[in-house]
Amino acid sequence: MRIGVPTEIKKQESRVGLAPESVGELIRAGHEVFVQHDAGVGSACTNEEYEAVGAKILPDADAVFKAAELIVKVKEPQPEECAKLTPDHTLFTYLHLAADPVQATGLMESGCLAIAYETVTDHEGRLPLLTPMSQVAGRMSMQVAAWALMRTTRGRGVLLGGVPGVAPAKVVIIGGGVSGTNAAEIAVGMRADVTIFDRNNKRLAEIDAQFNGAVKTMYSTNASLAEAVKHADLVIGAVLIPGAAAPKLVSREQLTTMRPGAVLVDIAIDQGGCFETSHATTHADPIYEIDGILHYCVANMPGAVPRTSTYALNNATLPFVLNIANKGAKAALKADPHLAEGLTVADGKIAHEAVAHDLDLPFVYPDWMTN
Repeated sequence: MRIGVPTEIKKQESRVGLAPESVGELIRAGHEVFVQHDAGVGSACTNEEYEAVGAKILPDADAVFKAAELIVKVKEPQPEECAKLTPDHTLFTYLHLAADPVQATGLMESGCLAIAYETVTDHEGRLPLLTPMSQVAGRMSMQVAAWALMRTTRGRGVLLGGVPGVAPAKVVIIGGGVSGTNAAEIAVGMRADVTIFDRNNKRLAEIDAQFNGAVKTMYSTNASLAEAVKHADLVIGAVLIPGAAAPKLVSREQLTTMRPGAVLVDIAIDQGGCFETSHATTHADPIYEIDGILHYCVANMPGAVPRTSTYALNNATLPFVLNIANKGAKAALKADPHLAEGLTVADGKIAHEAVAHDLDLPFVYPDWMTN
């Protein structure tokens, strides 16, 4: 199969769809790989490294899209990239379509087959291609939160871990999944006072055992969460509903009950965010203030640490890329029910039920998947 790796063009996105080591594996399996010139530079992957494993370096995105059948990316295609896609293309990348009707329209009009990393599953029902970026975002959330809490950033002027004689920051984490747990690991390491909210009692018990009581756990109700938010110095939004928009769990009205200079970090912003007042920001201008509360809502947090993120993502995506390349996209989807969970756009229609629901569009599963 002919596989293309274009340079990511979303603002301040420096990850790359395939690292040189992954390209080498694909070429050893008999496939051709076309990499856009300097596509890997932001992740410290040079053209020479790609050429050394057998990739062909092409001058621009037009050449890559024209040469390739399978396009492997990181972030959702921007409008100019959607315009390059055709019915002959399979796109494999993060899509997060539920919160992006413009992209959905572009992909449907292109006629391409689009498979989303974020809804591919494994045999235990987990999300293996979202997990590595959730780990990065969760751990990174504490780094950015510690910075945002400083008075120099208009925060409360609170040190996450406190010092002897001064209490640590109160950290509320909404969601006990991968992002939330990784955020908690760093927060505990920084000696913060951490509480995780979730609605899965089994998961709360697992977290309690994992942290040996160093993290408080709470069953999430509107009342319990509202009370905790009042006293929090930092709230991390880490709720995920696969393929669907994130629920709004902290309202605009609740901001007025919070401590001035408190910080909200919305890891769920790629899915629309779980705070009512969230809107996507960038690494260049990451923070805004509403009612005295700072919001950090960068839509591609792992893009700030592209070397780590690229390799973590490739470790998870490579087996699926190989499967698609070896069998062909449609055959791979039909043979692997876990990959099929990522099928999002096919034959000009939305082929994922949760995405279709949130976009208020018809859900049309392709006939060839069931024949």
